[in-house]
Amino acid sequence: MTDFPHTRPSGCPFDPAAGYADLLAGPQPAKVSTPLGVDAWVVSRYDEVREVLSNPNLSSRSAPSAHMSPHADLEREVDSGSVLQNDGERHAHLRRLLTAEFTVKRVQALRPRIVDLVEEHLDRLLATGGPVDLVEHFALPIPSLVICELLGVPYADRDQFQHWSALLLSVQRTPQEQQETSEEIQQYMAKLVLAKHEDRSADDLLTRLITRAEDQGTPLTVPELVSIGITLLIAGHETTANMIGLSTLALLRNPDQLEQLREHPEIAPAAVEEMLRYLTVVQFGLFRHVLDDIPIGDETVKAGEYLIAAITAGNRDTSVFPDADRIDLTRKASAHLAFGFGPHQCLGQQLARVELIEVYTRLFRRIPGLRLAVPFEELEFKHDALVYGLAALPVTWEAK
Repeated sequence: MTDFPHTRPSGCPFDPAAGYADLLAGPQPAKVSTPLGVDAWVVSRYDEVREVLSNPNLSSRSAPSAHMSPHADLEREVDSGSVLQNDGERHAHLRRLLTAEFTVKRVQALRPRIVDLVEEHLDRLLATGGPVDLVEHFALPIPSLVICELLGVPYADRDQFQHWSALLLSVQRTPQEQQETSEEIQQYMAKLVLAKHEDRSADDLLTRLITRAEDQGTPLTVPELVSIGITLLIAGHETTANMIGLSTLALLRNPDQLEQLREHPEIAPAAVEEMLRYLTVVQFGLFRHVLDDIPIGDETVKAGEYLIAAITAGNRDTSVFPDADRIDLTRKASAHLAFGFGPHQCLGQQLARVELIEVYTRLFRRIPGLRLAVPFEELEFKHDALVYGLAALPVTWEAK
């Protein structure tokens, strides 16, 4: 039995762990040992990943990438407000309450504000001049502002909740850090939720959610609202922020593709889908608990066992994406697995798409000479985080 692959090849920070190639070439599923200390089956080919993620006999009751944390508690009771970990009708009910907030129409209504935020931050970059950390001053604040405004979370608290996010998404956190961080962010969100319960005048997602659930005769408790709020706050800025930084670097390293995007900004939507596929920042796959025996390939995965859907590998499956290890911004990649698949597919994917499209359309046009301000080899990547990205991206450009 082999270890679950999670170490990226040296010098190739955009490629998944080398072991994924062996998994793709081998029988499906394959048995691996995990950092958590449990054995699990892995599916890595595109078709099998889609199949298992839509199978109702697989439960998401464990955290999405719990297999990567040596201290994860697989027996911990699931919070009734957890969109990520509930299954069946409870999960469907929570998604129904939230879907209205993430429809294409509502997200498109947010586009003018997103455009303003992108332009405002580009103005500041150009006024300040390089070198500058693009993560700190562009990639992180834009999605953070968007999700704060959407939820009704004070943006002034961003440093604190970004610190909590980093700890909760680290596979190196200790049980004590996990507990202390969870308690701190829960207390923070509970205070916010209680304030919105008392004052319904604000037009934000949490206030609308409180009212919508009550109107439907299924009011959400404060702990449930806290769980929902924390999930949306962390997911709403971490994934997009890391995508902005990492994809910017990947395009700088592929100047032919960057030039194509700069000359033809109309391909930005396709470029976003391709970069989502190519980078797949939820880097360790999705962990599932098997509820009933399911046949996969020549194996029967038994009830009570665990399974990992390796979405990173599925997005590099050459039977679906020819020449999958190469960036092709004109590729039709919208069927990628970066947002997952099935009932737990990412709720906020349309919001992420709009933010990325506006960044891709504007960043490289307004700063055409953007380049690294340090040697590539000095960049620090988040190898131990559940959401892959850059710790910092120092860039510069020639002043006009």
